[in-house]
Amino acid sequence: MRIETCYVCSAPSYPGRGITFVRNDAKVFRFCRSKCHKAFKAKLNPRKLRWTKAFRRAAGKEMSVDTTFDFERLRHRPVKYDRELMKKTVRSMERVQQIKEAREKRFWDKRMEGNKKLEEQRDLKEVEQGLDLIVSPLVQKEQQKVTKKVAQRVAAKA
Repeated sequence: MRIETCYVCSAPSYPGRGITFVRNDAKVFRFCRSKCHKAFKAKLNPRKLRWTKAFRRAAGKEMSVDTTFDFERLRHRPVKYDRELMKKTVRSMERVQQIKEAREKRFWDKRMEGNKKLEEQRDLKEVEQGLDLIVSPLVQKEQQKVTKKVAQRVAAKA
């Protein structure tokens, strides 16, 4: 069973699913869903559609170059079944997945590093705008004393 990738969004297109378009020059385009097919017919560039993998890679939001991607490349060579080879393959696939997740996490952390500074700046700006709403602790204590005195007087009169 061969799992192809969608021409527009790069999602997996399983056999019997999606749409296959064959052009007159025998070039085959596979689409995972009608949304991708319509985008192709409308001649939209996948790198400009925000929901595609091509956009995420072009915008630097996803890793585009990594050695772990080499393991996912299609290999159309039939291999004679060997139980030991299958065990090794499954183990290595799990290990590659762990490495890939760790690298993606580091990539995401590095990409989000600048957001802390931006958040701090936004918070400081918000505090500066509402500085008049913030009451200093000394003024707060004096107000509490005044309210206690007023409460005592009211209680004494009653």
